[in-house]
Amino acid sequence: MPLAEITVQMDEAVKNQLESVLDGLGMNLTTGINVWAKATIRHGGFPFELSDPFFNKANLARLALSKKQIADGDIIYKTAQELGLDDDV
Repeated sequence: MPLAEITVQMDEAVKNQLESVLDGLGMNLTTGINVWAKATIRHGGFPFELSDPFFNKANLARLALSKKQIADGDIIYKTAQELGLDDDV
């Protein structure tokens, strides 16, 4: 099978950490990337869940509470200064 060369740029610390993890699994960076590529093809997308850290359980619970407060008319208005935010917000 003919090989294609790709160039990827990433943070050097991330690369070093990735190489360390892959080394522990007995593979080099090229093999690790090929394993990921084949798994992505097999799954028809990333072979793992991608999520936005904003949407964690605590934030979702707070958002639900805020929605309930708005629906119930329990809205508290505060200025940026009262919230401790800069005036330029």
